Amino acid sequence: MAKEAPPRSRLEPPRVPMELHVKNREKLLRSLRQHLTETSQALSGFILLQGGEEKTRHDTDHIELFRQESYFAYLFGVVEPGFFGAIDVMTGNSILFAPRLPAGYAVWLGEIKPLSFFQEKYMVSFVFYTDDIEQVLHQHYGGEEKPILFLLHGLNTDSHNFSEPAKFKGIENFKEDTCTLHPILTECRVLKSDMELALIQFANDISSEAHVEVMKNTRVGMKEYQLESMFLHHTYMYGGCRHCSYTCICATGGNGAVLHYGHAAAPNDRTLEDGDMALLDMGAEYNFYGSDITCSFPVNGRFTSDQALIYSAVLDAHDAVISVMKPGVNWVDMHKLAEKTILNSLQKAGILVGNVEEMMIERVGAVFMPHGLGHLLGIDTHDPGGYPKGLERPKELGLSSLRTARKLLEGMVITVEPGCYFIDALLGPAMDNPKTSKFFNRDSLARFRCFGGVRIESDVHVTASGCSNMSKVPRQVSEIEAVMAGGAWPR
Repeated sequence: MAKEAPPRSRLEPPRVPMELHVKNREKLLRSLRQHLTETSQALSGFILLQGGEEKTRHDTDHIELFRQESYFAYLFGVVEPGFFGAIDVMTGNSILFAPRLPAGYAVWLGEIKPLSFFQEKYMVSFVFYTDDIEQVLHQHYGGEEKPILFLLHGLNTDSHNFSEPAKFKGIENFKEDTCTLHPILTECRVLKSDMELALIQFANDISSEAHVEVMKNTRVGMKEYQLESMFLHHTYMYGGCRHCSYTCICATGGNGAVLHYGHAAAPNDRTLEDGDMALLDMGAEYNFYGSDITCSFPVNGRFTSDQALIYSAVLDAHDAVISVMKPGVNWVDMHKLAEKTILNSLQKAGILVGNVEEMMIERVGAVFMPHGLGHLLGIDTHDPGGYPKGLERPKELGLSSLRTARKLLEGMVITVEPGCYFIDALLGPAMDNPKTSKFFNRDSLARFRCFGGVRIESDVHVTASGCSNMSKVPRQVSEIEAVMAGGAWPR
């Protein structure tokens, strides 16, 4: 009798507790009430958010796959489009407003669920239709004056876009506060609960497993998009992850020097060549919560001395940062530690010459690592809260790209992703600059001008006394080579 094939995954998608979103609402309510008390305001009114709407592709009737607006997902966990959600500040009652669907919906899109279905599914106090928002909120308020609505409006410091406050027919009959909610709700999202961490950990587990599958099956002559396809298949097939956290970056050879490769104009379509390094930045999303992992490895399974040199420099930076991360540590200092570690390695290898401290002053590290060391992670790949009010973004070269300059707090999840890239658009000006030209060994650098780059990225949970790496992929040169030769992982 033929043997059954071994399972391709050791993981099982976990049950998602709706209590997670109940706890998120309770957390927000406590924070808002505390703010209102401290500012001598009445504990009344409603937090009101508008969920996302389905969108069609340009002017066609092709409906894009819907993914819920992140703040709304955080508070209510609703997967369907067209909803509103409210929280009564005085009573703590939660109210969902569902769209009133036409009869034809049942023909094309399935059963029209009763309101009681959503009340039970999402564990809220009440559910009504969206065309009753004005009437319902006035009834629940009970006062004669206009109720206040705390609406979500504020700047996302990563995208520089503003969240849009809820709008509905009759909103003019309420007082609108568009300043209070956004910073409070954003800060709630910065620190993760145990239930949130469990979902982020699963997203990391299935993504780590998928990265290893890609490593094992990468071959010279394949296309970059085949590596992307293997990852997407594994996380969906075995993890139930219909969404990715972001567009996959599957860069090989010189494409590894393109920081956000994989977009529509550079669609992961190069053919892998013998001697290439691969830089694969891919992460799955499970029940809104995401992962963000980058693995770099030689496509033929064996590191050359130069590949091992650059890879080890980045790994040393990655490990150095994680070894000292704990609450109270400043993230700008962590970025500088990563930069200095990489510069030291390049100087020891003869690629750079001179004093590393002087290189740091002249910001030479930003030539090789122009992006920030990492970012907050959660429901969004670049989770909000990196720059709360009063915290200024650094202005120095490279440091201005940091997505946060905060001190670490217990409960944060943040990526650690140092990189070393050989980018002509940065190397050329730096070697021509009188202040920095003396640091470059042009003969040694010539070997790396088509190298691409190396990035190593892990998702790290800040604990009470240190941190925990949530990503579980091969990192040592020997581990990667063993896995690519068919070895088991985890060992």
